[in-house]
Amino acid sequence: MTKKVNSEKRRYTDEELEEFSQIILHKLEKAKKDLEMLTEAYTTGNEHDTNDTSPTFKILEEGHQVLSKEENSRLAARQQKFINNLENALVRIENKSYGICRVTGKLISKERLRSVPHATLSIEAKKNQYKGQRPRHNYEEEQKK
Repeated sequence: MTKKVNSEKRRYTDEELEEFSQIILHKLEKAKKDLEMLTEAYTTGNEHDTNDTSPTFKILEEGHQVLSKEENSRLAARQQKFINNLENALVRIENKSYGICRVTGKLISKERLRSVPHATLSIEAKKNQYKGQRPRHNYEEEQKK
């Protein structure tokens, strides 16, 4: 039985993975700083308290503070998810499985990975996902067999 040689590239080289690793580490550092600021914004008390103002204004101000804290909390949760995705991408780099579409099994374009370094889907798979279509080939299912 002979193996069929496929000329299509199966994974990124170590040098390419190092480039992506640097991009991810830079984004991760910035994301952690942003998360810290967001967390501080909804956990610290307001230094400009309204204790000495009219009761009506105080109610309006407190309502605004609650909404701001809720929004900051949502933004912080979203930021934490982004950080987790970046950290998962670093694990995939270590495993040398980074940049492989989890649906098609093909390499995700460098351009896509440079702009969305935590991507796990190729443009083709993402478009199919949005259209509600089933992709032509499911790489993950094939690997389970």
